[in-house]
Amino acid sequence: MTRPFHQGHSDPTVQPVPASVVEQVDAADTTLSNPKWAVISIGSNLGNRLETLQGAVDALEDTPGVRVKAVSPVYETEPWGVEPGSQPSYFNAVVVLKTTLPPSSLLERAHAVEEAFHRVRDERWGARTLDVDIVAYAGVTSDDPRLTLPHPRAHERAFVLVPWHDVDPQAQLPGRGTVADLLSAVTREGVAPRADLELRLPE
Repeated sequence: MTRPFHQGHSDPTVQPVPASVVEQVDAADTTLSNPKWAVISIGSNLGNRLETLQGAVDALEDTPGVRVKAVSPVYETEPWGVEPGSQPSYFNAVVVLKTTLPPSSLLERAHAVEEAFHRVRDERWGARTLDVDIVAYAGVTSDDPRLTLPHPRAHERAFVLVPWHDVDPQAQLPGRGTVADLLSAVTREGVAPRADLELRLPE
């Protein structure tokens, strides 16, 4: 899944990069001077789920200071935190990227991508067209309520751990241990691989 990067075309459905993000990008963006690894979880359970996830991958790649390095296989998963059958199932995947953006700017971009796909935040655990979460950023740990790093529930979510392990079997979740060990402690029930579906790296 770690194919060579090729510059792609902008996704016309995605809003422009916020000015505040652009202002914080290193002038040496094209070479990604001193980049950091970040892991992003993406999910959708409304509309054309696969098309939406691909749009999110493309939008991340189109962000100044970001290069998508790997995209996981797609999994179909049961919604988290709601009654079974009360919502459509999700398509979930994990994106590994390198970035010169600080975590706060990467979060701002993640929210902008969600909004471009009409994400509505009126209900916790509600159905959504797109969810873009920062799972981990380098080895950073933070208790900031706006962006807690690593994601406070990633260690118990198979729909994050399974695809992450696919793209990086040696991955570690800061402060929690290896993804492989964390995965052995959770159930994979309700997390089904979709071998018939594929997200492509931007070309």
